[in-house]
Amino acid sequence: MRLSAQDEEFRHRVRQWLAENLTGPFAELRGAGGPGREHEAHAERLAWNRHLAAAGWTCLGWPADCGGRDATLAQQVIFHEEYARSGAPARVGYLGEELLGPTLIAFGTPEQRQRFLPPIAAARELWCQGFSEPGAGSDLAAVATTATLDGDQWVLTGQKVWTSLAHVADWCFVLARTQPGSRRGAGLSYLLVPMRQPGVTVRPIRQLTGTAEFNEVFFDGARTERGLVVGEVGDGWRIARGTLAIERGAATLGQQVVFRRELDGLVDVARRGPAGADPVLRDKLARAWIGLEVMRAHALAAVADAAAGTGTGGTGAAGTGAAGTGAEASVMKLLRSRWHQGLGELAMEVLGAPSMVARGTPYDLDDWQRRYLFGRADTIYGGSDEIQRTIIAERALGLPRPPRP
Repeated sequence: MRLSAQDEEFRHRVRQWLAENLTGPFAELRGAGGPGREHEAHAERLAWNRHLAAAGWTCLGWPADCGGRDATLAQQVIFHEEYARSGAPARVGYLGEELLGPTLIAFGTPEQRQRFLPPIAAARELWCQGFSEPGAGSDLAAVATTATLDGDQWVLTGQKVWTSLAHVADWCFVLARTQPGSRRGAGLSYLLVPMRQPGVTVRPIRQLTGTAEFNEVFFDGARTERGLVVGEVGDGWRIARGTLAIERGAATLGQQVVFRRELDGLVDVARRGPAGADPVLRDKLARAWIGLEVMRAHALAAVADAAAGTGTGGTGAAGTGAAGTGAEASVMKLLRSRWHQGLGELAMEVLGAPSMVARGTPYDLDDWQRRYLFGRADTIYGGSDEIQRTIIAERALGLPRPPRP
């Protein structure tokens, strides 16, 4: 991806603004939040998110008439990279800004965009994603939550699980079955549901790390307005797939800057301890570095081709044949999840026996232990690795579908 002089000037402005604004009380937020640490300084990070919004640094890729900055893909990559390099805290409005907002821009009605985009851009309303269920985790087409019309309102009944940040969300975008007797992807609708109402119960799910950013959400007669269906009634499967494709866009390159910082930190630990002399661990660290370079090259190729309006050279990123099949996002998810989970495992090897002992009571984990334990979820959330491989096999490689009950 070639950067122009204007892109480099944009990078300078982003870097300068972050340096000037990550000061005072915001300086204390550096490094706060993120996967496994969403409990950290939520109110303070929300204030930071609103500070970003007031300065026009949210929703960069949205069109200007939707409240965005109309930034190019190159500029979005630059922002996410510089944001990560600065150590700025994880944003609390991510699900609305990066997932629902673009979904509404692509598929929503003018009324829906007018109602929801401004408070998302200003970080005044927070969102969560109601897709996974106890009996339909990565197999989203098997959702059982139902929504039936009662006059001018939909009435929802069912359960969602692994719902990130549901306990602080104002709204949830929900995949529900609106056609009785329908199966798989047919008969699903994509509903926008207020969280703060009778009939919605949120229960935290405590993780191995001791934190609880995931939740169970129960809908027991919860209601939403008839017009709050994104796309057509019964077309929710197509809209949901659009959301999932958005989920692995330019922001992944900022995430890789964080991965680089984590890997550099682990290499530094190895250099200062006995692990640095172990040829097997040295080889594993080198392979981790190579894997991160591969991931970055893949992401840059995908972003550059998207900016150019092409596939990935007609063959899909990394030669998978995935371009235009909907499998590109699955390739990126597999690369990311396997690499990051592997880094946590490698950290335990580098640290050796001390990695097995908490540094304090009752359960005071250090950053490496927390990263390892939370990393067990990397290959599950956002679509398990097994599901991603199935998508690649069927959509990109054209392999026959196995028999399904």
